[in-house]
Amino acid sequence: MEHIDYMKLAIEEATKGIEAHDGGPFGSIIVKDGKIVGRGHNCVLSHNDATAHGEVSAIRDAGKNLGTFDLSGCTIYTTGEPCHMCLCACMWANISKIYYGCTIEDNGRIGFRDDKFDKIFGGRDKLGNLMEELGRKECLDLFDKYNESKHDTY
Repeated sequence: MEHIDYMKLAIEEATKGIEAHDGGPFGSIIVKDGKIVGRGHNCVLSHNDATAHGEVSAIRDAGKNLGTFDLSGCTIYTTGEPCHMCLCACMWANISKIYYGCTIEDNGRIGFRDDKFDKIFGGRDKLGNLMEELGRKECLDLFDKYNESKHDTY
């Protein structure tokens, strides 16, 4: 599979969450050696858990499936640029590469406050090539669908 194919699967995962009213339009897929080892979407509303973001849900799933907390060699595909909590979770899990669709600014366009924390913590310029934008147009379409739906923001 190509990188964009994994991003499309992350979009599908996010769509499941939107349709279930679990939370925001954030879905993630974790891949290791060409195999999907974890998946998750934002479940903040359905779990009443502020930490149940798409990336964290996928990290938890991958850890369970692989039987380890160490996700070295894994790549995550996520529909929105990770907030600082998710970015740090990816780094703590030793994820090797992060592909994201929409930017922090795009997250703000649909009502999320990631930019507030980005201004406080900053530091993304120090990450080198850890993160790379991919599939922004497709993810913006997802965000538009979310914006048009009836939902609670989170």
